[in-house]
Order: sequence, then structure tokens, then C-alpha cells
Amino acid sequence: MKFSEYLRKKVEPIWDASFQHPFVTGVADGSLPLECFSYYVQQDSFYLSCFAQVQSIGAAKSLDFYTTSRMAFHAKSSYDAEHLLHEQFAKELGLSKDGVIVVEEPAPTALAYTNHLFSVAYKGSLGEVIAAILPCYWLYHEIGEKYKGSTPGVPIYQKWIDAYGDEWFETLVVEQISRLDEWAEKASEDEKKRMESIFITSSKYEYMFWEMAYTIEKWPI
Repeated sequence: MKFSEYLRKKVEPIWDASFQHPFVTGVADGSLPLECFSYYVQQDSFYLSCFAQVQSIGAAKSLDFYTTSRMAFHAKSSYDAEHLLHEQFAKELGLSKDGVIVVEEPAPTALAYTNHLFSVAYKGSLGEVIAAILPCYWLYHEIGEKYKGSTPGVPIYQKWIDAYGDEWFETLVVEQISRLDEWAEKASEDEKKRMESIFITSSKYEYMFWEMAYTIEKWPI
């Protein structure tokens, strides 16, 4: 069994909970209040800016020129594809000012998740960085595949589903899964245990991110 297959089985109940979360199902059937999606777009814009930085740190930790170039490409793709998609959403939802998405303050979960990614990026190996960021890629792709063909009746939700079910996005996901497996083949047992723990933690944060948006989570004080 490949390391990625092993990890996927470990997070099965966590990812199943994400698939069935009312935020995700609400996007798929069009029932999600736009207020929740607006909050998600704001928080995800903050998340993606951090995500691209973590990908860039991964590029610096790469052990060969090709991997460095690919990790840098992924960082650029986070801006070119996902961030630009969010800019479209922000314009439609009235969240942008002079073309910039306005984020008043990162929510507790958004800040905790990105701090987790930065902690791994600065302290860990490239394999650990990939383990930290991969659940975001992979889970979104599976959501795109699972709900492909859905007709929410809300154009902005349709764009979101279509983006993550796209073949271009699938190519990026498959590449990072392969990179994780290649690293794991040479990693020590201790490193693989750390990668497993990191992957599971990121998967939990992905679920919490849906919950954050659905409840419009704010700081309690």
C-alpha cells in the first residue's frame, strides 16, 4: 500500500464528515445562506495567501531544482487560479475594495490552521510540508468529484463546484500525492509518523474550516 493510500484510509471518517457538512452540501444543493459563503470567501482569501507562502517555503526546502520549480509553480497557481476565483466571488458579493478582498480579521480557526501550516513549514522537511498542505488539495478535489453534476441554482456555487472538479486542478492534486509517496519511500519511520500526524491534523482543520464559515465564527472576546 502506498503511503498516501494509508493516510487516506486513516482520515476516512474525518473526510466523510466534511463531505456531509451542511456548508458543503449547502453549496451543492444551493441552500447555503450567502452570508456564510461570503464569510468563507473572506477567510479563505486570508488562508490562501498563507498557503502560497507555505508552498514557497516548501520550494526552498526541495532537494532538487525540478521540485523547487514545481513547488514554486504551485504557489503561483494558488494566486492565478484560486485567488483569482475568490476575487470574482468577492466582486459578486460586494466584498472587494479597489479590487482587493477585504478581510476584517482572521477567524480563530483560520488563524489556527495557518499557524499549523507555518509551524510545519519552518520546522519540518519537505515531506512534512506536503503532508500539511495536501489535505486541502486532495479533499477539495474529492468534493469537486463527489458533487460534480450538482445544480445548486446559484451561479457562484456552481463556479465553486466546477473549479474543484476541473481536470487542471486534478493534475495538481495527483502531482502532490505522488510527491508525498516519493518522499515517504526514503523517509525514516519517525518522519513518516510525523507526516501522518500532520496530515490528520490538517484534515481536522479542513472540517473545522467548514464549521467556521457555517457558524460565522468570531472571537469570543
